[in-house]
Amino acid sequence: MNVARNFLLIGVLYLVVGIILGMYMGGSGDHTLTPVHAHINLLGFTLMVLFSLIYKVFSAMASNTSARVHFWAYQGGTLAMVCALFLMLGDFVPEATIGPVMPFAETAILIGVLAFGWNAYKNAR
Repeated sequence: MNVARNFLLIGVLYLVVGIILGMYMGGSGDHTLTPVHAHINLLGFTLMVLFSLIYKVFSAMASNTSARVHFWAYQGGTLAMVCALFLMLGDFVPEATIGPVMPFAETAILIGVLAFGWNAYKNAR
């Protein structure tokens, strides 16, 4: 598994989705989904590309269990959070229904970031 490449490619995919959502909001004049747009661009594009660059520069970090835990936990948490926000803020699903998903998504992201931090502490040389 090439963690650096995977983070980069998925980050670019989030960038495309974020741009399309931004174009929709600008064209429609409806900015209700601004928090979704912000999460897509920050958690999806910016941080994933940053993670990719760090894994590329510090190659010792890229091929261990911490890197895989980081990748999968962060991917699952980010996707769940962005989808839940979209469904909730777009009034597709009531907050009472989708809200309980958020702590799981946030926890997955935190686990991923903690794995990244541990990996950096042990292997970034």
